[in-house]
Amino acid sequence: MASTRSVVLDAKALARTLSRMADEIVERNEGTEGLVLVGIQRRGVQVADRLAAVIANREGVQVPRGALDITLYRDDLQTVGPRPVVGRTDIPVSIDDRRVVIVDDVLFTGRTIRAALNELADFGRAARVSLAVVIDRGGRELPIHPDVVGKHLDVPGGARVDVLVKEVDGRDEVIVQEAPGA
Repeated sequence: MASTRSVVLDAKALARTLSRMADEIVERNEGTEGLVLVGIQRRGVQVADRLAAVIANREGVQVPRGALDITLYRDDLQTVGPRPVVGRTDIPVSIDDRRVVIVDDVLFTGRTIRAALNELADFGRAARVSLAVVIDRGGRELPIHPDVVGKHLDVPGGARVDVLVKEVDGRDEVIVQEAPGA
């Protein structure tokens, strides 16, 4: 039996979602002073860039952005293989006493965010760390909760949720791929 693919957000809906999320980030942080957006590699970085662009357009301020690759901080690193591919981590400003928003595409078990928090701590002591995700699909294994959510989805355990971004995938879209027989 073939798997079922459904579009949850098309390009226009994704753009509206990111616009709303950017406004909520600014509102929750009482402006942009001391704000830093840090995207998790891979697509969290592109989402953070888009959120920063919306904030720049509306607030007239360039919010610093960074990128985290959490590969070496994973709690399942031993299952990844003998030579994990490690991407770029780059936080161009001090996070000490700043309000840091970790940005990711999909929140599922919470393990990626736990790894991101551990890595972020190596860069300093933020005044506050919050979490913004495009999709919260539930299914948490750790007590991790997003502060800003684009869309909540109730997705069966065997299904995949993919946030596609033009910069990586050639198109903007959020899809749910249900497992065969689901």
